[in-house]
Amino acid sequence: MARALWKGAISFGLVHIPVELISASLDHELDLSMLDRRDFAPIGYKRYNKQTGKEVEWDDIIKGYEYKTDEYVVLSDEDLRQANVKATQSIDIHAFVDAAEVPLTFYEHPYYLLPARGGEKVYALLRETLRKANKVGIASVVMRTKQHLCALVCVADAIVLNTLRYADEIRPTDDLDLPGNTLKAAGISDKELRMALSLVEGMSEAWAPAQYHDSYREDVLALVKKKIKAKQTKTITPPSPEPEEERGSNVIDLVALLQQSLGKRVPAAPPRKRASGAAPRKTAAGKRKAA
Repeated sequence: MARALWKGAISFGLVHIPVELISASLDHELDLSMLDRRDFAPIGYKRYNKQTGKEVEWDDIIKGYEYKTDEYVVLSDEDLRQANVKATQSIDIHAFVDAAEVPLTFYEHPYYLLPARGGEKVYALLRETLRKANKVGIASVVMRTKQHLCALVCVADAIVLNTLRYADEIRPTDDLDLPGNTLKAAGISDKELRMALSLVEGMSEAWAPAQYHDSYREDVLALVKKKIKAKQTKTITPPSPEPEEERGSNVIDLVALLQQSLGKRVPAAPPRKRASGAAPRKTAAGKRKAA
């Protein structure tokens, strides 16, 4: 069982749900060490006192807020808790909004909320309410000295707390060079759009996350094994020359590309014998075909 990162309660109205928080994501990032290229020895880092230059042990490290240059207010964990005891112990729901109204750019990191002892029934009540109403709860919680905006979302049998970015943390698109927001302004023809929609329809399938995996990580680990087998563990591969940019027309024949994509992604299925009385159906490309 994963260790709880935070313990407290969900609070909305007069309802109080004791919960524990655990991370909902697993980190499979490649664990690469930094080495000195002269002798391949690992690089280490030390925590040191900037005045004396001496190394500092973890037990001697405390937190402080620099209120002016080189002047600090010491803040212990208890100071940070007492600044607002309620905020550090509760997930306060401020409102319920339609799930589709929260843009994906706001979502940051998911955590599972688990009911603590005695909170199972009211936890299930909130979960089923979110599910039936198709709403998410917009709340705030303090974790690791920062107050987070968050969304409580019903996912299968769990309530997921997903931290959200604040509005002022989202870069506006006003100053970005984006295509026009109409077909005419973007230079897209009706034919190109219809073919693109056909391609999307042909590539549409049920969401099956288990079929996707980090193939790049697997390729790097395969390269590691290959270098070990070839006894090239200390060989530094030089960078390849940058490919020359092709000079020519920037005009793209989207119709030709879409036709090629449709032929590759949506091969024509062999005709099947039509059952008596069966109505014709449409294929992904929009043609009528025997069912």
